[in-house]
Amino acid sequence: MKVDVILGLQWGDEGKGKIVDVFTPHYDIIARFQGGPNAGHTIEFDGKKFVLHTIPSGIFHRSTLNLIGNGVIIDPFIFMREIDKLAESGIHAEENLLISKRAHLILPSHRLLDAVSESSKGQSRIGSTLKGIGPTYTDKFARNGLRVGNLNGNDFMERYRVLKEIHLRTIGSYNTDLAGFTLDGLAFDEYEKKWFEAIGRMKDFRIVEGEQFLNKSLDEGKSVMAEGAQGTLLDVDFGSYPFVTSSNTIAAGASTGLGISPHRIGKIYGIFKAYCTRVGSGPFPTELMDETGALLRCNGNEFGSTTGRPRRCGWLDLPALKYAIMLNGVDTLIMMKADVLNTFEKIKVCRDYKSGSKILDEFPFDLSDAKLDPVYLEMKGWHQSLDKVASFDTLPQHLSDYINFIEKETGIPVEIVSIGPDRIQTLRK
Repeated sequence: MKVDVILGLQWGDEGKGKIVDVFTPHYDIIARFQGGPNAGHTIEFDGKKFVLHTIPSGIFHRSTLNLIGNGVIIDPFIFMREIDKLAESGIHAEENLLISKRAHLILPSHRLLDAVSESSKGQSRIGSTLKGIGPTYTDKFARNGLRVGNLNGNDFMERYRVLKEIHLRTIGSYNTDLAGFTLDGLAFDEYEKKWFEAIGRMKDFRIVEGEQFLNKSLDEGKSVMAEGAQGTLLDVDFGSYPFVTSSNTIAAGASTGLGISPHRIGKIYGIFKAYCTRVGSGPFPTELMDETGALLRCNGNEFGSTTGRPRRCGWLDLPALKYAIMLNGVDTLIMMKADVLNTFEKIKVCRDYKSGSKILDEFPFDLSDAKLDPVYLEMKGWHQSLDKVASFDTLPQHLSDYINFIEKETGIPVEIVSIGPDRIQTLRK
């Protein structure tokens, strides 16, 4: 068996959680392969809305196992809060959730270090979610990190103390007044206390050798889907650096984030919005700072599910989309939030970039330095509700034209279109 991969092709927030939830009944295992609580995967069904940050989006289907892979980083406090929130709706995640021993832990001091570091950058801030993501991955690659498998070790507390002291010395070097800094509204000591309480509860979950579990499952003929977080354009190597996340968000990250050979990667699904959004700082060639951008934000309820920050909005960027498709080897495209464009009589698509007198059709090394102006193609909008659309065959003609144009430009079929937030508002060819 092969591992299918589902991931975002833009700057995150594409709607991966919904699609993973839709696909889950067809898989035995859903495995999250990177990122941490900076992610926010939203799923809606039966009149309820759920936002997942660390837990894979297949958790709502009890017959499917969900694995938090080794490439994910976990804040025990945020993780247990997420578990408790699900339990309030009768979803008991401990029944079908497994955690890799090799997943790294976000310490309270990681979060404090993240906040102090971001604050010190002033106008050069990258727009961190302040969840401790960067400092935790830094410790991982500096070989200082603590992992889930260390929780029951005799030296855990000593290793925690040493790492915390390293962080506090680094924080001290910023010469910053910490009086105003809180972690989710809690003073550091109070957060740390709750963090250790969460650590105690985490030990009751099934903590496994994730790579062994997945490879044995594949050998037994089990079907697996790898779920990515954030988006391709936030990849630490290939995204709009330095305004990126701290992990590899592309399909190749599924191999290292789960411990599976590239030979075991199967179909790759790439998810994109019918337009573009971005949270936080960083270049965004098609950003609209006008009433059109505001309308996209309003229609799409474009506010960060993790931070609550308003998302920056703009038209679809084809050079960026084609770049993401190339990096991931996408087999199938999934277009989200087509309904957000319902009110527009005209829709624009960025087909190329203009830099000075040059026309560029490729994603450049540094978007910030390139000073790119989008070259737009204008198309007719469908300008009608999609509430009564039940299949691809009944899509408005101008929406079909929009989809066909994207397929022609990218060379990849759009096989699924989302026309609303609920899991049932999903059309397949």
